[in-house]
Amino acid sequence: MEAFLKEFGDYYGYPDGPNHINQIRHSQFKRLEDQGVVYLDHAGSTLYSELQMADIFKDLTSSVFGNPHSQSDISSATSDIIADARHQVLEYFNASPEDYSCIFTSGATAALKLVGETFPWTQDSYFLYTMENHNSVLGIREYALAQGASACAVDIEEAADQPGGHLTNSGPFIKVTHRDVLMRNTLQKEESRGDAYNLFAFPSECNFSGLRFNLDLVNLIKENTETTLQGSPFSKSKRWMVLIDAAKGCATLPPDLSEYPADFVAVSFYKLFGYPTGLGALLVRNDSAKLLKKTYFSGGTVAASIADIDFVKRRERVEESFEDGSASFLSIAAIRHGFKLLKSLTPSAIWMHTTSLSVYVKKKLQALRHGNGAGVCILYGSENLKLSSHKSGPTVTFNLKRPDGSWFGYLEVEKLASLSGIQLRTGCFCNPGACAKYLDLSHSDLLSNVEAGHICWDDNDVINGKPTGAVRVSFGYMSTLKRPRYKFVDFIISSFVSPPKKIGNGNVSGRFPQLPSEELESEVSFPSHYLESITIYPIKSCAGFSVMRWPLCRTGLLHDREWMVQGLTGDILTQKKVPEMSLIRTFIDLEEGLLSVESSRCKDKLHIKIKSDSHANILDNLNEETRINSWFTNAIGRQCKLLRYSSSTSKHCLNRNKSPGLCRDLESNINFANEAQFLLISEESVADLNRRLEASTFPSPFNLTSCSFSLD
Repeated sequence: MEAFLKEFGDYYGYPDGPNHINQIRHSQFKRLEDQGVVYLDHAGSTLYSELQMADIFKDLTSSVFGNPHSQSDISSATSDIIADARHQVLEYFNASPEDYSCIFTSGATAALKLVGETFPWTQDSYFLYTMENHNSVLGIREYALAQGASACAVDIEEAADQPGGHLTNSGPFIKVTHRDVLMRNTLQKEESRGDAYNLFAFPSECNFSGLRFNLDLVNLIKENTETTLQGSPFSKSKRWMVLIDAAKGCATLPPDLSEYPADFVAVSFYKLFGYPTGLGALLVRNDSAKLLKKTYFSGGTVAASIADIDFVKRRERVEESFEDGSASFLSIAAIRHGFKLLKSLTPSAIWMHTTSLSVYVKKKLQALRHGNGAGVCILYGSENLKLSSHKSGPTVTFNLKRPDGSWFGYLEVEKLASLSGIQLRTGCFCNPGACAKYLDLSHSDLLSNVEAGHICWDDNDVINGKPTGAVRVSFGYMSTLKRPRYKFVDFIISSFVSPPKKIGNGNVSGRFPQLPSEELESEVSFPSHYLESITIYPIKSCAGFSVMRWPLCRTGLLHDREWMVQGLTGDILTQKKVPEMSLIRTFIDLEEGLLSVESSRCKDKLHIKIKSDSHANILDNLNEETRINSWFTNAIGRQCKLLRYSSSTSKHCLNRNKSPGLCRDLESNINFANEAQFLLISEESVADLNRRLEASTFPSPFNLTSCSFSLD
């Protein structure tokens, strides 16, 4: 801590603020300390303050709020609160009410969708968006292409010097490089007439890497398009409008709209101060709002309408014409307490505090080495590790490597972190462009992964030797270097860094030294661990049976978790959903080649041939399938069927949502297991659990040594 404060003490902890970070944590985030949680997913959602929620609850319990679409005194007072909230949002972005309006939406995604569905697209329009964009921005592409417009992803390069004096403005030189132009209309377009409106979209901060985009892009696109887009088919196009997705970036450095007058800015409030969820805003320039083409009208947006003829008169105020239905007035009333909190700390102090933490973690991760000297961590988008640089937000995104250069799967990191009380996020974070760019995944790689069954949020973290996503930790205004139980960097070191191996009195670098077996026996001392028992679970979530020895195969223990029970809707049935499955007992006779299943609910024991008879006719197979499924339906009391793992090349296993998917490593096979081929429980772990059960308030504690239970 002393070394950290020596380097970052002027930035960390709000030294000039009303409260130091230690006071903030102790008084407003006691639940983190009490539960020993290390929360590192502020890019996903930051945490609400307990003081903030107390003020909100006081409001709700001491005031009466009415629907603002009414004329009563209570409704009028609610309307005033909403108007004040709009002013606070505009003030946070330094946007004048004369120039901007605040439209409340159900979230940042709804704000972006509103732009896409109302933008005045024509066949001459272009939609340009940076590769580093959230799916919610990419979705706007569908509106553009459907109206015959063209869409194109671009890369942004920034240099300190301006080659050839291209730009007359001061500041860095920004180069925009386009990728393939996308069109739904295959007919060759005539030369643009120049009167179409075009849209350029970028995030203020990439939610994958934390990269901050230079906001000079706003003015360059709007005022110096021909130079900025030089060499592209868009350079001659006029009338450019700019959209900033500020959902991630505004939590620490909100765009100053008086200096960078973007036409549209999408905001999410739970990213700012944790509560409320389900509420966002679209900040729109008033002159730009006049160009949007809204089709639908509702009670909140209409001034007058006639039911049986084609007549409607819409409201004229920008926010009134775009906010369909009754506003989420209770949530809107709550945001003033969030802004009060941020205002007391100031965004600039929040940026300095959070960035000092991210820079510190990046430096520590970058310096890690395995015992053989190989690097441990690959950082993404973190070339500049200077605190003075505004190019990176409080986000650290990385993957970890083993000593031999292969990858640790990001899911492995996430699960071990969770066991250590550390909450972080893994995957591509709904940002496919940045993910592919930083992980160096080609179109061929991406399409191959999709064809192999990989989808968003599944467990396929390494395919064909390449990671499909990354690990992300991100910091919020209440983050602190002092962890309640675990430090993140210490967790990485203890879990993933391989020290030099000691052989006798010397060291051998590397995690897996290759030594003759007789030398291992004589020089290496192994701990006295042994297997007390082996339990086979043929059917996932049903009771298993114990053995003294059992054959191994590439899937682990032979026939272990080779079957599972599926409901008629396709859901996988487990003990969590169907506790009766624990009463189904199983046994495999390898000599007879039979799986025997019995239940107190069924009179007869079920026998299933392990080796199928390839000469049996289709009718016999159908009858056998019906017999088996009927037995299980009676055993658990609901319609279901028994599935067996297929040993085909597709190699299925269960994803984290318990739906069948593709295994993480296509070279291995783990049947219907959730995690891996083998699951081990130490006697001390069982004893510890029994002690906890006995110390709890259960009316009649039980001992697990007498229970048979499934680990999956």
